[in-house]
Amino acid sequence: MAEGSAGAATAPPRSFIPHGGGVDPERRRGRTGTAGAALVGAVAVVVLAGPWLEPLFGLAAFGAWRTLLVAIVMQGVPFLLLGTVVSAAIGAFVPARVFSRVLPRNPVLAVPVAGAAGVVLPGCECASVPVAGSLMRRGVAPAAALTFLLAAPAVNPVVLVATAIAFPGRPEMVAARFGASLVTSVVMGWLWIRWGREEWLRLPAARAEHAPGTGRLEAFRRGLQHDFLEAGGFLVVGAMAAATFNVLVPPSVLEAFSGSPWLGVLVAAALAVLLSVCSEADAFVASSFTGFSPTARLAFMVVGPMVDMKLIALQSGAFGRPFAVRFCAATFVVAILCSALVGGVLL
Repeated sequence: MAEGSAGAATAPPRSFIPHGGGVDPERRRGRTGTAGAALVGAVAVVVLAGPWLEPLFGLAAFGAWRTLLVAIVMQGVPFLLLGTVVSAAIGAFVPARVFSRVLPRNPVLAVPVAGAAGVVLPGCECASVPVAGSLMRRGVAPAAALTFLLAAPAVNPVVLVATAIAFPGRPEMVAARFGASLVTSVVMGWLWIRWGREEWLRLPAARAEHAPGTGRLEAFRRGLQHDFLEAGGFLVVGAMAAATFNVLVPPSVLEAFSGSPWLGVLVAAALAVLLSVCSEADAFVASSFTGFSPTARLAFMVVGPMVDMKLIALQSGAFGRPFAVRFCAATFVVAILCSALVGGVLL
C-alpha cells in the first residue's frame, strides 16, 4: 500500500515487522572497524616499503601505482575526517525527534524538505542508513526518511567542497553533482509514495540511542572512531582500484568508452557500485578517470553515495533484502537518468 495520507507520517505503519535476529550490530560494526584499520595499516606498510619493493620484484608499474594511490588517499582523507566528525556529532548530540518536528506532516511535501535537509545536515552514506531507520521509528514518513538517506551523503557542503577541489576551475561539475543528486533523491521519495509497499520494508527493533552509562562525548568518540576507520578502509579500497585501473587499463579501452556516451555512463555507474568509495572522497577518484566523459564522471559521483556494495549490504540488514533489492535497483536507474539529463545540460 502506498503512502497516501498525512496520518502515515505520524506513526510507523503497523505492518512494519521489527527484527532482532542475526549478528549483533555492535559486534558487526566492531569487526568492520577493525578490518578497516587493518586494511589502512597494511596499505601504509606497502606504500612506505614501495622504494624497496619496486627494485626487488622488478615492478616498473608499481611506482606509478603507489604514487596514484597516495595522491588519491591524501586528497580524500581531510574531507573524510571532516565528514565523519559532523556525522558523529549529529548522531551523538542531535536527537532524532528533531527531524520529525521540522518535517511537514504531508509526505509529498516532506520529501523535498528532507532532501533539502541533506544540504545542512551532512553525513556519510554509512551513517545515513541507521539515521533513516531511527527517523522512521519516530514517525517520520518512510518516503521522507529515504529521501534524506539518499540526499545527506550526496549534497552536503563537505561533499560539494571536495568536488570543487577535485575539479578545480569546474564549478559546473559541482552544480551538476548537486542538481542531479538532489533530483534523484526527491524523485525516489515520490516514487516510494506512489509505488512503495509497506511489506517490502522492515525496521530494526527500537534501541537506546546510547549504551547505558555512556555519555554523549563518549558516544561521539566511538562514532567518530568507527565511522572514520570503516570509511577509511573503503576509501583505500577505492583508491587502490582507481590506481590499478589507471595503470593497467590501456588508453584505447577508455577511448572506446568515450566514443559511446551511454556506454561510458553505464560503466562509470557500475564502477561506483563496485568501488564503494565514501562520498567525501569519491570526487578525487572520479577526477582520476580522465578517459571518461564529464557526464560519465558525474554519474560515478551521483550513483556512488546512493548505491554501492556497502550500502546494499547495510540496507539489506537494516530494512530487509526485498526492500534493498527494489530500492537500490530503482535508485541506480533514476541516478543514471538524472546524471545524463543534468550532465547533458550543464556539462
